Amino acid sequence: MEIRTYRARTLHEALNMVRRDLGPEAAVLHTQEVASRRLFGLLPGEKWIEVTASTGVNVPRRLVQENREPALPGCLAEQAGQSPGLARHVYHPAAALSEEMRGQLSNLQSMVKDLCRRTQRGRQHDLPESLFRLFADLIDADLDEDLARELVERVRTQTPGAEWQDLLLVKARLARMIESEIRATGPINVIPGQRRLVALVGPTGVGKTTTIAKLAANYRLKEKRKVGLITVDTYRIAAVEQLRTYAEIIDLPMQVVSTPREMRQALSRLAGLDLILMDTAGRSARDEIKIRELRAFLHEGAADEVHLVLSSVASARTLENTAERFAALGTTCLIFSKLDEATGLGNLLPLLRASKLPLSYLTNGQNVPDDIEVANPSRVARLLLGMESALRD
Repeated sequence: MEIRTYRARTLHEALNMVRRDLGPEAAVLHTQEVASRRLFGLLPGEKWIEVTASTGVNVPRRLVQENREPALPGCLAEQAGQSPGLARHVYHPAAALSEEMRGQLSNLQSMVKDLCRRTQRGRQHDLPESLFRLFADLIDADLDEDLARELVERVRTQTPGAEWQDLLLVKARLARMIESEIRATGPINVIPGQRRLVALVGPTGVGKTTTIAKLAANYRLKEKRKVGLITVDTYRIAAVEQLRTYAEIIDLPMQVVSTPREMRQALSRLAGLDLILMDTAGRSARDEIKIRELRAFLHEGAADEVHLVLSSVASARTLENTAERFAALGTTCLIFSKLDEATGLGNLLPLLRASKLPLSYLTNGQNVPDDIEVANPSRVARLLLGMESALRD
C-alpha cells in the first residue's frame, strides 16, 4: 500500500496532483487545512490544503472520473432535468461503507495523521545540526515536545551563533538556564537541643517509609543526632512493621499514633530528641476526606516541615495535580523518589517551574542509608536534561 501526502493552495489543485501521480482509482484518506511554520515553528506562515491519498485502500472512490462517469437511468435523468446522455451520477461513498470498513478507515486515517505529525516534527530545516540534536536529546529525556521547543529556542536566542555547532557547550548553557529556575532547601537543619518534627507525606507507593529510614540512619549514625520516629500509617500493618524493623536496627525510639489526640502523648514520650521523623499513610490526592484526616495529625503535632514525596516515574500532569492537592497539608518542600526507575527525568521540570516548593532530597534506590542525596540545583538540572545518571558510582 502506497500512501502519499500532497499540498496545494486549493483542494482542486491537490486533487489534480493525486490524479496525476496515483491515478483516478486513488482513495482520499484525509484532507485538512494546514499552515506552514516559520522561526522554528513559532510564527504562522501561509495556509495550504493537505490531501492524503492511497492506491492500496479498498474503499469507494472519492475522485470523480472526468470522462467515465456512469449516467443515470433515463427516467431519473429526466426527473433531474438532465439529458440522459449527460446525466452525472451522484454518489455518496460514506453511505456505502460498512461499520467495519469505517472503523478500519478511521484507524488508517489516525495512523496517517500520526505519521504526518511525526514527520513534520522532524522537519527543523532552519535549525543548525547541534540544536536539532539538542531538541532530539530533550525529547529522549522525557521532556514535553512544546517545552523542548521552548528551551531550544531560548538557547538559540541567547547563544552566539559561533557556539551553536558545539553541542556540549549548548547543553551546558541550557543546564545553567534550568539551574537558575530550581530552588533547593539543603538538608534538614537539625540543632542539638532543639526538637524538630519533620513529616513525610505523599501518595501510596512513592517510598516514604524507606526515605524516612535513610534520613534517620544518616542523622543518627553519621551526624550523631538524637533521632526518633512516629508513624501514623496504621492502615498498613506491614508499613508499621517495616519502620519498626528499621528503628530496631538503627536503635531509635518509635511511637505508633492512631488518632490526632495521641500525637501529643507520643511527642511527650520523645522529649529531648533533636529530630523526630513522622511517617504517614499514603493518600490519594483525590481523597479529600483522608487528606483532612492527615491534616489533623500534622496540626496536632505542629510539624516544622512537611516534605511531599513524589515518584519520578509519574507523568508531568500527575505530578502537578498531586502537588496542588497536597498543598492543603501545608507542604514546605519536595522529595523526588525512584530516580533509578525512570527512563528520563524531563517530566519533573514542569512541576519545578510551576511549583513554589523548593526541592530537598533525591532518592535513587532501596539501599539504606546510601541511596539518598541532598538536592543540588546544578546536578538536578543536568539530570533533567539527561546529562548525568541518577546512579552515582
